[in-house]
Amino acid sequence: MDYSAPYWLPGGNLQTIWPALFSRRFEGPAPDYRRERWRTPDGDFIDVDFQQGPTGGAPLLVLFHGLEGSSRSHYAQAFAATARALGWSYAVPHFRGCSGEINLAPRAYHSGDHVEVGWMLQRLRERHGRPLMAVGVSLGGNALLRWAEESGISAARTVQSVAAISSPLDLVAGGRHIGEGFNRLVYTRMFLNTMKPKALAKLAQHPGLFEREKLLAARTLYEFDNVFTAPVHGFRDTEDYWTRASAKPHLHCIRVPALVVNARNDPFIPASSLPTQKDVGDWVTLWQPLDGGHVGFPHGAWPGHVLTLPSAVTRWLSAPR
Repeated sequence: MDYSAPYWLPGGNLQTIWPALFSRRFEGPAPDYRRERWRTPDGDFIDVDFQQGPTGGAPLLVLFHGLEGSSRSHYAQAFAATARALGWSYAVPHFRGCSGEINLAPRAYHSGDHVEVGWMLQRLRERHGRPLMAVGVSLGGNALLRWAEESGISAARTVQSVAAISSPLDLVAGGRHIGEGFNRLVYTRMFLNTMKPKALAKLAQHPGLFEREKLLAARTLYEFDNVFTAPVHGFRDTEDYWTRASAKPHLHCIRVPALVVNARNDPFIPASSLPTQKDVGDWVTLWQPLDGGHVGFPHGAWPGHVLTLPSAVTRWLSAPR
């Protein structure tokens, strides 16, 4: 990918924060979603937002959002606008608790949630009638790649191709990095401001699920995951969760075309932890531009827009192979 950030927006932090808050996400009207609620095999629910293509035969693009994201996130709206311009249908399945309503079961979602991703993709595949294309952003990208890794050659029966954008594929390195310095003061605090209330709502639904005082005392994602995410989802502790959920060690197992996009100045992810060609097989393409920040990749004159990356990614996903 040949990408350079605008001269007026230097550095990974600005390229992360400004696009999420101020850059243009779409041309014309905002995405018009239609929501469906699906019952999960364990008696819970997820909400899926759809944007229908102009014909029943339109390709389907599926987007898995990042940590505390949704169909309203800047990148989700940018991909919706791109899909609309291409004449594709578009779907955003929300991870549990991210659609605006707390889910029912004790579990929520996590970076290695490949079983849930697989269930969502299979339902969409059955409904659409042919292989689809899937994009995962940040946490959603790691989970999508974990599904592709676990599925091996069978993944091609469900998807035509996949892409992961700004995903922390080495969760140990990324998790520690976001818990330090400016990252801890800004990004960690932002995530915990929404994650803690959701976890407390889970505790109200399911008394005894975890220790309330320990969760309230958590100041990093490591501490939060140790109290809530890891034990609730079957991991021993944060180290066990981050190690087992990381996609990087298994990239060579992927047997479907996969694009992995990471800016080397992403403030969430140390560049030294990114995969190299020796970590991946022939099915995986690495794009690692110097600029872009975390799910930023702004383009154009002030205030910029975030449509360049979705355009490049959808071209790659749909290219003949």
